[in-house]
Amino acid sequence: MKIPQLKKKPEIKSCHSVKWEDNYSWIHQKNILEVLKDSKKLNPEVRKYLEEENLFAKMHLDDTKKIQEDLFNEIKGRIKLDDESLPYKDYEYEYWTKTTKKGNYSIKLRKKIGFDKIEEIWNGDKEKDLINTEYFGIGDLEVSFNDKYLGYSLDIKGSEYYTIYIRDIKNNKLITEKIEDTSGGITFSLDDKYIFYSKLDENHRQRKIFRHKLGTSVKNDELIFEEKNEAFSVTIGLSSDEKYFFITTSDHNTSEQYYFEVNEETPKTKLIKKRSQGILYSVNSWNNKFYNHTNENAEDFKIDISETLENPKWKAFIPAKNEVLIGECTFLKNWIIRAETSNALSNYL
Repeated sequence: MKIPQLKKKPEIKSCHSVKWEDNYSWIHQKNILEVLKDSKKLNPEVRKYLEEENLFAKMHLDDTKKIQEDLFNEIKGRIKLDDESLPYKDYEYEYWTKTTKKGNYSIKLRKKIGFDKIEEIWNGDKEKDLINTEYFGIGDLEVSFNDKYLGYSLDIKGSEYYTIYIRDIKNNKLITEKIEDTSGGITFSLDDKYIFYSKLDENHRQRKIFRHKLGTSVKNDELIFEEKNEAFSVTIGLSSDEKYFFITTSDHNTSEQYYFEVNEETPKTKLIKKRSQGILYSVNSWNNKFYNHTNENAEDFKIDISETLENPKWKAFIPAKNEVLIGECTFLKNWIIRAETSNALSNYL
């Protein structure tokens, strides 16, 4: 078999007053994001070349099949395939996940607190078989606060554009329209009437947060936040005390945060602190206080505390420490857990 050859189409490129000849720039498609959604849009010449490369590699590796199988089985043998996560208690149920030797995807289980009957509410392998797809990527898997609905997001093309589904756990039926072209994250409202999600734009950036009312058309979804800066991405999450939703917009080294109360009929986002280049901050709420994990005037971060977000007066809770990286807080019923890292070692306090 001949070595596959990709056709050369010389093109003169230039940048910073430097010119060079590029023989293969023609393979870059302007509609590459559309190709991710639909592989049929891939340039036929490029597709043919890739298929030939795969055949060429398969031919040369044909006599290594036994070694490949042995290596795979050795690696697989070091992984605990039959495994279960620790259960966590919600309001009425305990939830956990498990994996098995037979399946490739996780199974989500639950049982009512104080009872022994175990209920399977999600099985990735069954879902994949049901859809009958070769590629199967799971984004998010969330249960509503009333324990009635299961929200999950799937990417079945490898494009990292996720479609959101909301299903009634009892009858296994979808209760609302599927939502396409999302980042995959699902956040239920506390009254279980809505979900919040972020939509991906034409450049695969998540810059918009929408609210979708369950049982209604996606066309009626409300835009509650939009980031104008193309370098920033947005996420939404619930505070630890479940009193506020926080919207965070950030790039690699700068962040900005907004909030609104969970019971607002029409969410109105309020700014916590205006963004400043190089400053990262993340606010959480617990026990009627607000905790701010930030690197403002603290290269390795610190945690400040305030009793309000309206004209907050931040005071030191965990001050900055020399050559010690201060981690965020995790809030439990009677405890606050946080991590510090120094000399490449983590300590939990």
